[in-house]
Amino acid sequence: MSTIDNLADTNDPGATANAKRLLWAGFMAILAAGVGFAIRGGIFDNWGAEFGFTGAQLGAIGGMGFIGFCFGIVIGGVIVDKIGYGKLVVAAFAFHVLSAVVTFMAAPSQGQATAFAFLSWGMFIFAFANGTLEAVANPLIATLFPKNRTHYLNILHASWPLGMIIGAVIGWTLDEGMGMSWKVQLSFYLIPTIIYGIMFFGQHFPKSEASVKGISLGDMFKDVGLLGGLVVCYLFVIFFNQKLNVPQGAAYAIGGVLLLAIGAITRFSLGSILLFLLFITHALVGAVELGTDGWIQNITGNILTPGEGKALFIWTSLVMFGLRFCAHFIENNLKISPIGLLFICAVLACVGLNLTSMANGFVMALLALTVYAVGKTFFWPTMLAVASDRFPRTGAIAISIMGGIGMMSAGLIGSAGLGYAKDRFTAEELNKTNPAAYAAAKAEKPSDFHFVEPVHGIDGTKLSEAQKAKAAERTPEQTAIVEASIQGDRRTLVADSAIPAVMALLYLGMLLYFKSIGGYKPVHIAEDLTGGVAGPHQA
Repeated sequence: MSTIDNLADTNDPGATANAKRLLWAGFMAILAAGVGFAIRGGIFDNWGAEFGFTGAQLGAIGGMGFIGFCFGIVIGGVIVDKIGYGKLVVAAFAFHVLSAVVTFMAAPSQGQATAFAFLSWGMFIFAFANGTLEAVANPLIATLFPKNRTHYLNILHASWPLGMIIGAVIGWTLDEGMGMSWKVQLSFYLIPTIIYGIMFFGQHFPKSEASVKGISLGDMFKDVGLLGGLVVCYLFVIFFNQKLNVPQGAAYAIGGVLLLAIGAITRFSLGSILLFLLFITHALVGAVELGTDGWIQNITGNILTPGEGKALFIWTSLVMFGLRFCAHFIENNLKISPIGLLFICAVLACVGLNLTSMANGFVMALLALTVYAVGKTFFWPTMLAVASDRFPRTGAIAISIMGGIGMMSAGLIGSAGLGYAKDRFTAEELNKTNPAAYAAAKAEKPSDFHFVEPVHGIDGTKLSEAQKAKAAERTPEQTAIVEASIQGDRRTLVADSAIPAVMALLYLGMLLYFKSIGGYKPVHIAEDLTGGVAGPHQA
């Protein structure tokens, strides 16, 4: 029996006959998302040079990708139990193809604003497809393997770093090695897209656990309640206001209506305080894991060389890929609870980002990013596992909303925030060392981020020209620009490390809470004699 068959084999009596094919179809679907994510992250410099975008503009484009995922997974998670898995797979495939069409329409001749719109909405549609697929994949795998969910969910999500590895290799080969256009590079994510479409085609999909047990939508939402809804609705307010230019008052009104709708569905249940804290923590997970992943090639490639940046990105993704097959071993053999594992990971991520900010060579950067990679490896799937363990009656709702919160935060806070930080710190460094160079190179449009003071970053075209010029041939102004950019990236990493530091404090509080109630234990849904749901109870 092959290694793959061993991984997918199970004595689980709940597994359907085509469980292995659906597992690997889901694996391929998330892999396609990872390939596209890595390629898009690697061509930010191409977009900056071709269209003259600032760091904040590039961060905003990347952020639309995370936001699109949020809409896809939240909408998909709410309706998947009612319409079934198959229809959502077809919709996701169509959106993946459409995203390529929209993105490829961007051209310098259209002007920066039009190109920005095409790239932003192409990113949004791509991520909407990814979110729709994950709204299918997570509950599908939980349904297919009801006795081995932790193991198979980790296998499923190992596809994400593998996809990033493949995408980074494609970008490295076609961009650094062959000098091909960004459109050629990006088109390669359509290959795994077609493959997952073929693997899903004609397959029988099981009914979800929530559908079989007849749990109503209102009951599924009760643990989310007003507290959990508040987190989601606030992020939607920011999105409508900042991304769709809806006036602030109208954006808050939309958020209020959505919150009232959640209240009506749940009969104004307050919701679980623990789930509320998990939602907030997962917002930080999205910002530090996915927001950083979207920029890390660019940042380390600037501190070192673009080729070394891609190599380091591939290495950290390899670390994640390998370790995600070990979560089951860590939990059962090392006797570390999921919350304990998350606490350790947050500490390692904080240390790793600070060490990376000080790296002066490839070896030191490799060691520093290895620490960071180990830290970020278990955040996403382990958070989903905790939500599934503690709130089983929510079905696909809680884990889908959690994924949406993480992705929305990555777009509105992580990616955009890192882009703003790069602009701000680089501008401060250049204005300090060479005010004349800053005055000549600063972007016309200021960069802003939520409630922070706007700043004029460096024009993307001028930064690219300075970076591409040979060191001996650079003007003093170009040398100052390059050095300021490097120092700005170092300061950005230090600022980024504050996020996992806060996460570590939140996880520590959760550890103390579970210790006070006798330790971390999964919760299961008990059924009464008539087949109805009697409610959760401790395992």
